[in-house]
Amino acid sequence: MQIGNVVLGGYAALAPMAGVADRAFRELCMSFGAGYCVSEMVSSKGIAYHSKKSAELMELSAIEHPCAVQIFGTEPMTMADAARFALRYQPDVIDINMGCPAPKISGSGSGAALMKDPALCGEIINAVTKAVPLPVTVKIRTGFDSEHINAVEVARIAEANGAAAITIHGRTRDQFYAPPVNYDVIRDVKRAVKIPVIGNGDVTDAQSAKYLYDYTGVDYIMVGRGALGNPWIFSEINAYLSEGKLLPKPDLDEKLSVLTRHITDLVRYKGEYVGMREARKHTAYYLKGFKNAAKLRNLAFSMETLDDLKGLIDAIRTSSIRS
Repeated sequence: MQIGNVVLGGYAALAPMAGVADRAFRELCMSFGAGYCVSEMVSSKGIAYHSKKSAELMELSAIEHPCAVQIFGTEPMTMADAARFALRYQPDVIDINMGCPAPKISGSGSGAALMKDPALCGEIINAVTKAVPLPVTVKIRTGFDSEHINAVEVARIAEANGAAAITIHGRTRDQFYAPPVNYDVIRDVKRAVKIPVIGNGDVTDAQSAKYLYDYTGVDYIMVGRGALGNPWIFSEINAYLSEGKLLPKPDLDEKLSVLTRHITDLVRYKGEYVGMREARKHTAYYLKGFKNAAKLRNLAFSMETLDDLKGLIDAIRTSSIRS
């Protein structure tokens, strides 16, 4: 699988998830076999207004590559400027967000709301591709709502305006993440264009990854929520699709070791105050399926220091022994 001249390894990428897929999580997933990752979305207007927070979201480490910086916005020239600005952080790809369903994003005309205006989609893609020497990709949904399923139209426009690949999440903006994925539209997009297509939505294990590949014929897949508290999913997908082998699930020791590594990196990159508060939601994902999970989550959401994390891990081990 290639995006322009960028070669992707493995079989699956980590999706760009705001507030979740930060540097610490991207590095962790790449270490478990993700072949590609995408940054949290960055506001093009934030870059235009010299927002330090927006610029920080573009920072990439050496072990994340190949990696894309994802930008969002509604103005072609502002998006082009943001893409040029991103070059200083040395991404391999520039990704354009045309699929975010969040009201804060789509309500301002960005993200998935752009799919209501295919012509503007084309203008933005054209401006960005002309602004940078890197491959430019686009992430879309099946449409804005069930009355306007236009992913094929937008995909063709993206290809015509220079996009090097398209990622499609198999739901409309109105569906957010709840209903089943529309695999038929993903398949239709794949058949409609010659550039690579990346399928996204409801990949929760190796078998669902294989189903997405087999049913739609996509060139690559992207994993989002299925990786939360479960970075092992990438090694599981790689083993199953390359060898037909189902890897055993990680035992308690490995889960706690990876949790500790993840949260320690969060604190290292963001400081203890911010890092530990962000660690709470990540820890809750890791606790899924544990004995006494509700009680343990309460402990997780009160963590303020790395010592609190050690206390939680002791509680998890104690709970496991008692059960």
